[in-house]
Amino acid sequence: MSGFSPYHFCVAPMLDWTDSRCRVLHRLLSRRARLYTEMVTTGAVLHGPRARLLGFEPVEHPVAVQLGGSEPEDLAAVARICADYGYDEINLNVGCPSKRVQKGAFGACLMREPALVAEGVAAMKAAVRLPVTVKCRIGVDEQDPEEALFGFAGAVVAAGADALIVHARKAWLEGLSPRDNRHIPPLDYGLVRRLKQAFPDVPVVLNGGLADFDAMREELAHVDGVMVGRAAYHDPALLLRVDPGLFGEPAPFEDAMEAALAYIPFIEQKRAEGVPLAAMTRHMLGLFNGRRGARAFRRHLATKGVGRGAGAEVLREALGLIDPAETREPAEA
Repeated sequence: MSGFSPYHFCVAPMLDWTDSRCRVLHRLLSRRARLYTEMVTTGAVLHGPRARLLGFEPVEHPVAVQLGGSEPEDLAAVARICADYGYDEINLNVGCPSKRVQKGAFGACLMREPALVAEGVAAMKAAVRLPVTVKCRIGVDEQDPEEALFGFAGAVVAAGADALIVHARKAWLEGLSPRDNRHIPPLDYGLVRRLKQAFPDVPVVLNGGLADFDAMREELAHVDGVMVGRAAYHDPALLLRVDPGLFGEPAPFEDAMEAALAYIPFIEQKRAEGVPLAAMTRHMLGLFNGRRGARAFRRHLATKGVGRGAGAEVLREALGLIDPAETREPAEA
C-alpha cells in the first residue's frame, strides 16, 4: 500500500453522474481509486436536504466531497458538516464553467480571485483536520495560463491547500458551452508538469483528456496523480484495469460480469428502500461496451428497467444477453 500518493488515481467529480450509486459500482471495479462526489453547493448543504446531498455508503472510502462556494464562513461551516459525515477530503471546485455556477460566484470564475479562494481554503483548514484540496483550470478567458495558474496555486498553497487538481485546459466563460469547454480549449500537460516542479512538496494531480493507461503512466512520472472523468463513466470496465495497471495489485474481479453480479445485493438493498432500479443501472450502461450483446443489454435496461416495479431480476435478464465468451479480458499489467 506504500509508495503511492493518495491521489495516484482519481475518478473526477461529475455533476449529475457520480452519485453514491455510481461510486459503489466504481468501488467494486477498483479498490484503489480515489472517488469524488458530484459538486454540492454550500447553500444547498446549509439550507437543503443534507442527508440526501451528503449521504454515502461506507464501502465508498476513500471518498472526497466536492464543494461549490466562495464565502469563507460558509465553506468552513459546510466543511465541518462534511467532516462529521465521514468524508476523507474536502475539495473546492474552481473549475466548472457553467452559467449557473458563474451566477453563484463560484467555479471557474474564481480563477480570477485567488485571494478569495485562499481565504476559503484557510477557513476550511482552520475548521477541519481533513485534507483540503482545490480543483481548478489553467486559467479563464484571456488570462495567460502560466501567470494565472502559478499565481493562483501560490495563493491557495500558502493558505494551506493540501493538493492541487488541475484540469489542463482553460475555461472560456463567454462563447463556449460547458460541453465545449471539456474538449475545445487545448490541453497543456506541460504546464501542469511545470507546476509540479514549482511546487515539489504539494501533490499535483492532472485531469483532462486521460483515458489511455500508457498516457497515464507517462504523466505519473511527472505528477503525483491522474484524474479520469467521462472515460470512467462511459467505459466503467476501464476501472478494472486500474489496480493491476497502476498499483501492481490484483483487480477486485476478473471481469465486468463478476463485478455486475456483485452489484446486485446493493441493488436489492436499495430497491427495498424505494430507490428505482434505473437510478442504479444507468451507471452500468457502458459496462460492456464493445462486446457482443452490449446493445441488447442496454436496450433491455432502458425498456424493462424503468418500470415502477422493476427489480434486480431485470438486471439479471440483461446480463444474460451478454455473450459469455466476451466477458473475460486480461487485466492490463
